[in-house]
Amino acid sequence: MANETDRILELRKILKEYSYQYYILDRPTVPDSEYDQLFRELEELEKKHPEMDDPDSVTKRVGFGVLDEFKKITHEKPMLSLGDVFSYDELREWSSKITNVYKDVEYCVEYKIDGLAMSLVYEDGLFQQAVTRGDGITGEDVTMNVRTVHSVPMSIPYRQRYEIRGEIYMPKSSFLRVNRERIANGEEEFANPRNAAAGSIRQLDSRICASRGLDGFWYHVPDDVNSDTHYGSLQYARKLGFRVNDATLLFSNIEDVIEHIDKTEKIRHDLPYEIDGMVIKVNSYAQQRELGFTSRIPKWAIAYKFPAEEVRTVVEDIFITVGRTGKCTPNAKLRPVKVAGTTVGFATLHNEDNIADKDIRINDTVIIRKAGDIIPEVIRSIKENRDGSQVRYVFPDTCPVCGGKLYRFEDEAAHYCVNSECKARLVYSIAHFAERNAMNIDGLGEKRVEAFLNAGLLNSFEDIYKLHNRRDEILQLEKFGEKSFNNLIEAIENSKNNSLERLINGLGIRQVGEKASKVLAAYYGNMDALMHASFEDLSSIRDVGPVTAEYIRDFFNEPDNVEMLEQLKLFGVNMNYIDNTVSNDSVFNGKTVVLTGTLEKYSRNEATELLENLGAHVSGSVSSRTDYVIYGNEAGTKLDKARQLNVTTLSEEEFEKLL
Repeated sequence: MANETDRILELRKILKEYSYQYYILDRPTVPDSEYDQLFRELEELEKKHPEMDDPDSVTKRVGFGVLDEFKKITHEKPMLSLGDVFSYDELREWSSKITNVYKDVEYCVEYKIDGLAMSLVYEDGLFQQAVTRGDGITGEDVTMNVRTVHSVPMSIPYRQRYEIRGEIYMPKSSFLRVNRERIANGEEEFANPRNAAAGSIRQLDSRICASRGLDGFWYHVPDDVNSDTHYGSLQYARKLGFRVNDATLLFSNIEDVIEHIDKTEKIRHDLPYEIDGMVIKVNSYAQQRELGFTSRIPKWAIAYKFPAEEVRTVVEDIFITVGRTGKCTPNAKLRPVKVAGTTVGFATLHNEDNIADKDIRINDTVIIRKAGDIIPEVIRSIKENRDGSQVRYVFPDTCPVCGGKLYRFEDEAAHYCVNSECKARLVYSIAHFAERNAMNIDGLGEKRVEAFLNAGLLNSFEDIYKLHNRRDEILQLEKFGEKSFNNLIEAIENSKNNSLERLINGLGIRQVGEKASKVLAAYYGNMDALMHASFEDLSSIRDVGPVTAEYIRDFFNEPDNVEMLEQLKLFGVNMNYIDNTVSNDSVFNGKTVVLTGTLEKYSRNEATELLENLGAHVSGSVSSRTDYVIYGNEAGTKLDKARQLNVTTLSEEEFEKLL
């Protein structure tokens, strides 16, 4: 008994350190599989010893159940908003009011994270409460949901009452993953990461919030007694274990601030999260107190907002695309227009209800928005611009590809083509199976899959492995010669040797993407074990959960899917997990690496996989914690930032020498 309770304390300490390295320092020191094994061991021991319950345990991060409602909480000090400026002249004007009072002023400049403002309270070193901004005076108690955000410390080495404020946000990677899952489930996509973060934090079921992959940055300590400056408070908060943005910098004059803002605006879309501006604060607390407040905003801080990335254009047509799940998505064909640095000609309209709610018509003048890599969307129509040529769009009741009847299921906004033989569904599912991060069959993209399907050569995953027998028919196809055929067959043969996670990903099981596929492959070891896994066992796995577990069981309960896998096995497709983890003597083991530019010998996915197999953590952004930046042709701002921060940079040739 004593040994087990000692083991609980030991595991909590180990896992807490691993979590800190992963979520705060962005430097994981152990593979996910090892973390998962220790996590499951701790879960089992805590179930056996309920008397050892501890809110600081990492097992409390997975969600706690369902609330009836959120309690209203009055902030001890109001959470005020900031004044906004939209031009450098306005920013200079704000600064001049301060420099007229003080000869020496230091400015602390931070990214304006596009998320949900939040206050955290700690008592006697333990996390007690998380409250939304609300109306600034009263917010909502979302403590249970914020507990699921891994970068929020559950305890800190500080015994007095401590409040820190910041922003809970959804990283771009989580946003894209969550929207893919919502599309697969027939749910409406989130419009942007901020809405997604707000919607996740306000879930009454904290297990849903836990699945969303939220994060946070902390940037304000009210009435801090540990420092005389705002920047000093943030450095102290970092020592306590809070995630403070590395991009927070000090400047001694407003022109340097403006130059920094200008540089940041050019790289903002390379960041792994959304920012919509910069926040400039007087650093000295003494000067802040003397400057004071207006009735609603502090005089010592201002928010510079980036120009809005919304533009006008015209909807020339509306058409439907059919995905591999049969979901039918309406899209707008736009008069081409430049937004966020790229020319946009199409935008998603999501579903029939969205078109009706926004009253979007063919020939309408509309406002569209695009941020970073997010698919453009139509925000609203401009009704006052209508001239009588506009046409209401009537959603079809049959599939535009196969002519089959479309269905809209109860409680879902999307329409579906349920015909399993629909060509569009087949094309997308087979092309997905062949993608780089799945079976990696080069030369089997959507257009070629469609050509093979039209020629009667390809109707299923199994048919891919029969193509070597169809040489004469394939060579008759347009733009297909002997070399193309041989390269394709070689790629198909090579795919038989893939590790299990690639096959799992290629199957297209709802909510099972690249990461979940790796987790499942490492956990079960072979396809047969996964195929016969129980719902309960699947649900208990980190990064899977009950919803995904149900989709996995549904997939393997289909006799056709089981037969398909048996056929693939007969064709020699590997059904086992291959552990490619190398020894710890790699120079990249435990290091944080960023890739930028175009490499000649590796695709981005291939280089990422290679580095991860060497024990590296591949990040999307450069910071002072980055160990290496590997660059190829046309490397841009990430390489510049690495050199500014004195991060080691490697050309592709230097990278290969280290390998």
